[in-house]
Amino acid sequence: MDEAEFDYIFKIVIVGDSGVGRTNLLLQFVQGVFIPQSRSTIGVEFRVKTVEVNGKSVKIQIWDTAGQERYRAITKNYYRGAVVALLLYDITSSSSYNSLQKWIDELKMHADGNVIVMLIGNKCDLSGQRTVLEADAQNLANDNSFLFFETSAKEATNVKEAFMALVRELVNQNSRSRGDGESNHNQSVKTGAGVSIDEPTDGKKKKGCCKK
Repeated sequence: MDEAEFDYIFKIVIVGDSGVGRTNLLLQFVQGVFIPQSRSTIGVEFRVKTVEVNGKSVKIQIWDTAGQERYRAITKNYYRGAVVALLLYDITSSSSYNSLQKWIDELKMHADGNVIVMLIGNKCDLSGQRTVLEADAQNLANDNSFLFFETSAKEATNVKEAFMALVRELVNQNSRSRGDGESNHNQSVKTGAGVSIDEPTDGKKKKGCCKK
């Protein structure tokens, strides 16, 4: 795409343990597909999607980082320049939820201090197998000033809603930081415009959940 064809470009990284559904969440949003037996991410995979928000064309670069320990060194550089981190766990896997602090620590170490973080509990179509309470995840999000959604990459529940909530927040922040009357062409959110992962705030948290 020619640079003149979009007004903003944002980098988003998706992190979380292997098997939580990062790749399928990405594919569902970008291509509208779900692959039941998708292979594990090797290193980093990359997709681009352009959406329109408030009359602005927004190009989103989405990086799916491998969850396996042996790829951690490879993926560290890809946090740089990200304005959003999607932090995924599987609602049927307590171990993936218990690993979240490890990922939060990694974000603090390698991402910009004011990156916006959205906590996502994936596979909410398997609510009968749930081992992670939604209330517990909501409390974790509240304590860290993270945004929060539960999604189903398989059924496309809340996938578009979660990504678009982030994009709208980014566009609005960028507009406020530059002034409504100024051109925003090809600008990404400035560092410091998001929610700090170092110093939680008491602001209202955004939340979404699976439709019952």
